[in-house]
Amino acid sequence: MDLSTALKTSLVLTAAYALGCFATGYYLVRLRTTRDIRQTGSGSIGATNVSRVLGWPGFVVTLILDAGKAALTVFLARHCQLDSWAIWLAVLAVVAGHVWPVQLRFRGGKGAATYLGAVLTFDWRFGLVLVPLTLAGYLIARHPTLAGLVAVAVLPAVLWMVGFPRDVNLGLAALATLILFAHRTNIRAGICQIRLDEGLGRE
Repeated sequence: MDLSTALKTSLVLTAAYALGCFATGYYLVRLRTTRDIRQTGSGSIGATNVSRVLGWPGFVVTLILDAGKAALTVFLARHCQLDSWAIWLAVLAVVAGHVWPVQLRFRGGKGAATYLGAVLTFDWRFGLVLVPLTLAGYLIARHPTLAGLVAVAVLPAVLWMVGFPRDVNLGLAALATLILFAHRTNIRAGICQIRLDEGLGRE
């Protein structure tokens, strides 16, 4: 990698993290109510938690803008003609910015909408795999959040089996690791709920 390419890559990664730090839900709720969304519900700045305060309009605006900043990151990386590895690093940077925004003392969202915006912009065909995986996960777990996370976790393996390039599989695997870590409390809560439901079902 020559100096100009390294500089361009560094600038794109910095811009990607900065875009991720644009905490749509936090600023939207602050603007409308002066409240800190992180003190409400799940404590996340994501669309679902925003909807608890602002209803479905807040959900839609937050979802679109959180996904949009990731889509913009992919467009920017491609416009700068970065290679695939660098594009995936930019995707990781924008999601990391959303999860750990520096101006909010690294307390942000969980990255679901940002993840979707990134992967669907990278290749819309990923959505054709994510949807049936999510439905299959829901049929097994009967828990929507866990179903989506299972789909995120399994997607890299499925794409590897159908012949997608290694950089795509590794990029998605790294991204899945970040998303699963951000949702670790949801995973624990979902598993506890499933066990509780199973216990009640036996009574």
